Amino acid sequence: MEWKFIDSIPIYSQIVNELTVRIARHDYLPGQKLPSVRDIAAQACVNPNTVQRALTELERSGLVRTERTNGRFVTEDEKVLKEIYKSLSSAYINEMIEKLRNIGMNDTEIMEAISSCVGKEK
Repeated sequence: MEWKFIDSIPIYSQIVNELTVRIARHDYLPGQKLPSVRDIAAQACVNPNTVQRALTELERSGLVRTERTNGRFVTEDEKVLKEIYKSLSSAYINEMIEKLRNIGMNDTEIMEAISSCVGKEK
C-alpha cells in the first residue's frame, strides 16, 4: 500500500489516520498483528521513531494494544472499533457537507443530492 504525505500535517498524525482507516476498512482485522515499526517505516519511507510515535497514539486511543515481545495488535473491543468507524464516517460526512456548502448548496439541496446518490450502483 502506498503512503502519501501532506507537508502541512505532521507525518506521525498522518500515519495515525492512515492506520485507523486501514483498520476501519478491515485491512487489519480485530486481533490481527500489525506490521512491525521497522516494516511500516520502510513501507512509508519515514523514520522508525515517527512510526513509534504514531503507534503510541493508537495505543492511547485503544485501537491498538501491545503484547510484550509479540508486537502490536488491533483491538478486539467492539465498542472501540464501532466508535472509530463512527468517528471516521462522521468526519468524512462533515467534510463533504462543508465542501457542498462552499459551492452554495443549502441543507435541503445537500440532503437531496445525498439521497439521489445513496443506493446507486458504483
